[in-house]
Amino acid sequence: MTASFTHGPSDPTVQPVPASVVEQVDAADTTLQNPKRAVLSLGSNLGNRLETLQGAIDALEDTPGVRIKAVSPVYETEPWGVAPGSQPSYFNAVVVLRTTLPPSSLLERAHAIEEAFNRVRDEHWGPRTLDVDIVSYAEVVSDDPQLTLPHPRAHERAFVLAPWHDLDPDAQLPGRGAVADLLGAVTHSGVAARADLELRLPE
Repeated sequence: MTASFTHGPSDPTVQPVPASVVEQVDAADTTLQNPKRAVLSLGSNLGNRLETLQGAIDALEDTPGVRIKAVSPVYETEPWGVAPGSQPSYFNAVVVLRTTLPPSSLLERAHAIEEAFNRVRDEHWGPRTLDVDIVSYAEVVSDDPQLTLPHPRAHERAFVLAPWHDLDPDAQLPGRGAVADLLGAVTHSGVAARADLELRLPE
């Protein structure tokens, strides 16, 4: 499976978020004191992949101190690091959120959501019901082995960069530069936009 990418404007299939939804999300932000912007990557290649991704988004929104601001289009991705055809393909998406949680607490919540969807960690590059990665947190750059920020491989992954670029063509990955430039430098093979699928912002 080979994706067809165009550089420049973001995916024309992406629909703008209605003003009423933006107003509701912004109003919810008033409950947060000094929130930070974080970008998370979601992936699933077992079970009902789309339902799982939506469930993860809803669970993040249900987290005290977290408000989902934007949800990317869905991409379908061939698994990394395994023999072709040995695993189902992934559905991937990116969410942008505002949070008062520190990075360590956000990571704990991400792991709890993975476990709620029966994530198993017994095989490196193994199939998984849900993967939730923190791509970036504000402008933090850290080599903490428990949580390296930004994600140490995000700049290499089209399945992270492409949906993030759809959400924010001007996005920057701290310490790495413009997402648009990073996307232009990586292979797009095996990463395809799924315009027929949609994830929604939590109500």
